[in-house]
Order: sequence, then C-alpha cells, then structure tokens
Amino acid sequence: MTIRWGMIGCGDVTEVKSGPGFQKAAGSALVAVTRRDRALAEDFARRHGVAVVHASADELIDDPSVDAVYIATPPGSHCDLACRVAARGKPCLVEKPMALTHAECLRMVQAFADAAVPLWVAYYRRALPRFLLIRHRLALESAGHVHLRECSLRRQHRTRRAPRNTASQPTASAL
Repeated sequence: MTIRWGMIGCGDVTEVKSGPGFQKAAGSALVAVTRRDRALAEDFARRHGVAVVHASADELIDDPSVDAVYIATPPGSHCDLACRVAARGKPCLVEKPMALTHAECLRMVQAFADAAVPLWVAYYRRALPRFLLIRHRLALESAGHVHLRECSLRRQHRTRRAPRNTASQPTASAL
C-alpha cells in the first residue's frame, strides 16, 4: 500500500529534505502540493514530479486522492492547519516546531485523539549523534543536575549581497 501525501507549504525545508523524501520512501508518494504563491507551488511540483497543485490548503485537505497531509508552513499556522486536517479525519505530519505554545500543542493532540488519527512531528534531530551524546550524559548525570531548560524560536534572516562591481576597483597594475 502506498500512502499518498499532500504537502501544505513548499519552502526551503521541502526542497532537499521532505519533498524528495516522500518520493524516495518505500510505500510513500507525494501526490499534491499547495502554497500561498501558486506559481511557486507549480514550480515545485514541476521540479519534483508532483501531479496536482491545489489553490488552497482546504482544497488539498479535502482531496480524496490525499491520504495524509504534511504541513511545512511557518509555525504560526501549524495549529490551525493541523486541526483542519484532523477534522477531515486524515493523519498529519507537522514540521517542527509543532506549534507556538504548549496550549496549541495540547489542542492539536486533542483534535487528533478525538478524530482517532495519527499526528506526528517531523523532529528527526533527536537521533543525531550529538543529541544522543547529550541524552547519554544527562542520563549518567555527568553534566550535573539540570536546573534549567530553555527553548527559543529563531528564524535566520537572509540577506542578499549586491554583486561586487569590480570594474570600478583599481587593479594591481594600476597601483
């Protein structure tokens, strides 16, 4: 059996990790996508071999050819979108972080429990060697007793550099 995935959001995380992953995983196929900018969604679909581009998240969620939904949008939209997926009775994979607040996470968990369908968070890093080492050290208490845990949500700001105009710069022979 092949799980037919629909993806809401086609940004950077989906280009090399998630989008190709759904196509490469046995028993999995990415069959539909949507994004606020339809032209960008169509470009993603063309480059990744996805047959259907939907005009909206609700259209994708309601698509009978979509078995499960992957949400790869900014975190502020995760709770609302995931609850809409749960209301339609479909399993959902949400990109990390799961939501903006603990209350939103609880709301999502309850929505999927009520719908009796799975909800997963795409947090693969917990199995990376550096995180396994930290887990091991904490279990041994070799790092001492943990008094504080802190989590922060950050987004890297990308800047585009203007091309360097080398024609106006003196060359070594001109000096």
